[in-house]
Amino acid sequence: MVPIVAADTLARIHVHGATDPSVNWLGAFATCGGHGASQSSTIVYEIPSGGRLGWHTDATEETQYILAGTGELLMEDGSRTIGAGSVFALPPNVRHDIVNTGSETLHAVAFFAAAMFTQTFDQVMLPPDTHVLGTPNRDG
Repeated sequence: MVPIVAADTLARIHVHGATDPSVNWLGAFATCGGHGASQSSTIVYEIPSGGRLGWHTDATEETQYILAGTGELLMEDGSRTIGAGSVFALPPNVRHDIVNTGSETLHAVAFFAAAMFTQTFDQVMLPPDTHVLGTPNRDG
């Protein structure tokens, strides 16, 4: 049986930067290895107006689909405008950030090509008071 996740009812965790108040977003794992998937992971997240994810790298390829809102995908080689309907793939270990540049909340889904992975942020993220976030099925 394939479990169906009602993403709109998932409890989000409010994540923010320890030193940068603009790092401000809410997210939840919809799936990961052993929890609705065996070879991939999915995060649903939202960034309030004026907020950002924070500069980070992901240990696996990530594909994002922007559901609503507008923003900028920041990468070391420049920025790209994103909005509802935008889809893009980020290779592993490419430093990036997403900033909500609009007046409405940016809603997105991120698909990862691994059942378990980590994200390494430039600054300490609260919670859990560490630079490294990732799937709930990982150690550390």
